[in-house]
Formats: sequence, C-alpha cells, structure tokens
Amino acid sequence: MSSTVYFTRAGHEKLVKELTYLKTVRRREISKQIGEARAHGDISENAEYDAAKEAQGMLEKRIYEMESRLGRARIIEEENIPDDKVYIGAIVKLKDLNRERTLCYTLVSEEEADYAQGKISTAAPVGRALLGKEEGDVVNIKVPAGTLSYEILEISR
Repeated sequence: MSSTVYFTRAGHEKLVKELTYLKTVRRREISKQIGEARAHGDISENAEYDAAKEAQGMLEKRIYEMESRLGRARIIEEENIPDDKVYIGAIVKLKDLNRERTLCYTLVSEEEADYAQGKISTAAPVGRALLGKEEGDVVNIKVPAGTLSYEILEISR
C-alpha cells in the first residue's frame, strides 16, 4: 500500500484539518463516553460501554487510514500541470451529446471525490476517460447504464 496519493492543495488541507479534529476533539469525546459507561458499573453487560469501545475502534481505524494517505500524499501544484489537457485538478466543461446539456466537473483524487460538488475521481470511468484529452475532443465512455458521449468545451484550473 505504498502507492502515491495525489491531492489538490485544498483537498490536502481539508484532510489535515479533519485528522486534527479526529485526534483532538473526537478522541476526547469517545474517551469521555467510555468513562461514563464504566461508571455505570459492570462493563461485561454494558451496551453503552460496548458501543463506545466500538466507536473508539472505528475512530482509530479512520485515523490510521488518514495518516497513511497523508504519509503517501503528493500535492499537485497547478503551475506544473499543462492547461491544454485534462489532468487532476482541471475544471472541465463538457457538452453531453446524448442529452444536449452542459456539465462541469473538477477532476480530483479518489479521496477528494464528491459528486454533489461536481468533483469526480480520476479513477472513476468518466474521470479516467477524460484524462489527457484536449478541448474539442469527443469522448465516448462505457458505463453500466450505457455509453456517455461528451465533447470537451473548455479546460481551466
């Protein structure tokens, strides 16, 4: 699991902020819950204690995963990315040729993907198909629901 994880600067900062919150605030909250559950007496049949310990285990696993990603992180600097092709960090304006509508996506790493915000992963079928393409290119992408056809209208940063 030593592969490099690519982040935009904003995505990296967001992950660092979340990790700090988990390690400081959330750890204390769960520790307090465990202490309160212990105070209720016998922990062998204490559902609150079991739930708090399970939450603690899940939290520690999440912290470990985040630290691992950050340890392998490489921040994509926009000045090192060509403006004429689609790469991670690019904002791509597309024309959906099947539905005659315009879409706009930002290509990001899997860790930063958030479809609701228009951020798609470069590992997802659409993101992967767009990588390396130029303005004016037509891209046909096979997805489980059929084939998507997009024309790249504009690439920006």
